[in-house]
Amino acid sequence: MNEHTHQRRDRDRTAELPDHVTQDAVVVVPGIMGSALRDTTTGKDVWGLGGVSWLLKAWTTPSGLKSLAMTEDELAGKNGRIKATGLLKHSAWTPYLAGSEPYTDLVDTIRTSVADAAAILEFAYDWRLPVATNGRLLADAARLHLTDWRHHPAHTQARRHRKDQREGRLVFVAHSMGGLVTRAALDPGYDGDLQSDTRGVITLGTPFHGSVKAAVILATGRGTPVRLPHRKLRGICATMPGLHDLLPQYRSLRAGDGVRHLTPSDVAALGGDAELTRNAARFHHGQKDITLPGHRSVVGVNQPTWQNLTITNGTVEAHLDGARQNSDGTFILDRHERVRYFQVYGDGTVYKESAILTDIVTHLPLQHGDVAKAQTALEAVTEIVRDDINPGPPQGEAGCGLSAPDLVEAGRPWKLHLSDVDTLSGLTCHLTDLENPTRPTPLVLTWEDGVATATATSPAPGLYRIDVRTPDGCDITQLAMAADPDEPLAEAED
Repeated sequence: MNEHTHQRRDRDRTAELPDHVTQDAVVVVPGIMGSALRDTTTGKDVWGLGGVSWLLKAWTTPSGLKSLAMTEDELAGKNGRIKATGLLKHSAWTPYLAGSEPYTDLVDTIRTSVADAAAILEFAYDWRLPVATNGRLLADAARLHLTDWRHHPAHTQARRHRKDQREGRLVFVAHSMGGLVTRAALDPGYDGDLQSDTRGVITLGTPFHGSVKAAVILATGRGTPVRLPHRKLRGICATMPGLHDLLPQYRSLRAGDGVRHLTPSDVAALGGDAELTRNAARFHHGQKDITLPGHRSVVGVNQPTWQNLTITNGTVEAHLDGARQNSDGTFILDRHERVRYFQVYGDGTVYKESAILTDIVTHLPLQHGDVAKAQTALEAVTEIVRDDINPGPPQGEAGCGLSAPDLVEAGRPWKLHLSDVDTLSGLTCHLTDLENPTRPTPLVLTWEDGVATATATSPAPGLYRIDVRTPDGCDITQLAMAADPDEPLAEAED
């Protein structure tokens, strides 16, 4: 093929580019558990494999996921044993976090807004490590990606059809922990030009102020029989810096008549690591003044979400409501001069106010695992990537809240509950076995004690998706794992 043929094809391609295509480079940054991992010492994949049988084995056998535990070398900063191999491409399940949806739809959606697939960087990372470590790796990768993209022929083509014809810049699309990693990457103390080379940052359910679930994971089941998957998760996370970086940084611990911050000694008493907790607090304090250029947040709402916690004799109780502060930092009090608690809701993992760092917010009634996959979220991402100044509605009170167990026993009935439901008319609910997704099972909704409730049965061990559609057209989903009832899922704490 001669040079003239290449030039003719370039002109043809430029003419065919839709007006909405951006000349910018996009970086997709997944959340915790959102990157597939491989143990380089054994050559085996240790997280993110396809197939429900692998997930069941990983969480319900004593040796499953052993490679994910931090080693002494890794805690000392000697990394490289575990390598991230790509973004999650299969539905996965984790205790308390319920489910992680693949990022395939998100990447495919972004692909419709860029000039070439080469404009997209899928940044996989070892989410066990400190957010600060992964932030520097992301800064280096984003810089290299932008440089490569600016030299790509499609970049020049994309610039020609844009009104400003400016040089391409970076757009970060970050889910959950990925938003924290992105903020760390944009620390001007590391790459002083990366902020100016960034047009926008889109965060999807990022816990900027932390999540109570991180504390519950570290404490779950202490002193009582505990389900094996939950105990395994705590064992993995007890010395995991990445999980400690997700601990709540706001005043979340109810003590006496007030609410205070979690301390390193509190976390150590729960089963976590005091030094990692101190490191996380120092890290978050240093992040407060970092600006996210063109930041837009997509935030899950309407889902019952833990906001505060109480610790009694080493046992944690999580609360679906939390204290709120006045503009001067004091707590809002009731008429008896006691702290008043508000149920703010969120996405089931990150409560709404923890996920907001900007005034430009799109609220969607979604669960945490679905906030980077649901069609409504993808539409908001598309508008922002295409440089639309209106990233969707600023408020979203539609939809409903979904509460369901994360782990059930196959063949035995269990219940799910819907909140903020006034009528069952037009409300549908299905249970889908992800091994056979073409045949969802409809669930019958009834009223129980004034709450919309459905009884479901997972016929066999596996991973199941609960799908709820409300009369206003909102879809809310959650994943649940069904385990073999004959397997011993509970073990006494040592």
